[in-house]
Amino acid sequence: MAEVTASMVKELRELTGAGMMDCKAALEEANGNFEEAVTILRKKGQKVSSKRADKEASEGAVFVQTNQDATEGLVLALNCETDFVAKNEEFLQMGQLVFNTALAQHPASVEALLQAEAEGRPVQDILNDFMGKVGEKIEISAYEFVQADKVLTYLHSNNKVGVLVGLVGIGSHEVEQVGKDIAMQIAAMKPVALDESDVPQEIKDREMEIGRELARQEGKPENIIDKVAEGKLKKFYQENTLLHQQFVKDNSKTIAQLLKEISGELKVNGFRRVEIGA
Repeated sequence: MAEVTASMVKELRELTGAGMMDCKAALEEANGNFEEAVTILRKKGQKVSSKRADKEASEGAVFVQTNQDATEGLVLALNCETDFVAKNEEFLQMGQLVFNTALAQHPASVEALLQAEAEGRPVQDILNDFMGKVGEKIEISAYEFVQADKVLTYLHSNNKVGVLVGLVGIGSHEVEQVGKDIAMQIAAMKPVALDESDVPQEIKDREMEIGRELARQEGKPENIIDKVAEGKLKKFYQENTLLHQQFVKDNSKTIAQLLKEISGELKVNGFRRVEIGA
């Protein structure tokens, strides 16, 4: 069994907000694996934060913008190790250069972007030079696109959360405000998918497992454990998928209902949320 140290317990507590003894027990049960320890805490009914255990290069800045006619948007996260470097003007200028290169050349992946030329040099060389200057790891941790009839963006004031949301079926409707509202909803409420059909199977399986365990702790009969877990999964969908979430500006309606009020044809066809340190 892996040794569980006091520093590991402290780190898990900082990441999750759970009690020290609960964190220690979860880490011991998980043999030191942080992700598994978080799942164990959740199975015991603990409310935990969504931060990941890996803190390396957990600072940085997010860049987000659309093309000229707002039919495509790009969001990019450039990471470093300290907030001091993240706020450095030279770091931000370098990030903007990398972002502008991506927006102009449209490379298909992070790997392709690193090989793309910016001011006559590969992006990777520019990052390497800056790493040598500041002595920190610099990396592109996210690089995402959304295409739609209309793409709206949101960038939080700390430059650490950026959102793209794509709308289709806009017709002649003015959708700028509703798109911005939905982008801010995504930034604040962190949906994992558009709706239940879009939720990855591994997340569904995990939530069902957690629901079964909580049902057993509540003393439910074994023959209805799956039914109770399915109810908890449905609640998970309501809270964690965009179209089923309550609209933060008016919780009497869901995002799906908000869209329908404007037009029966108006849909969200995709979104991306990028956060530094998440």
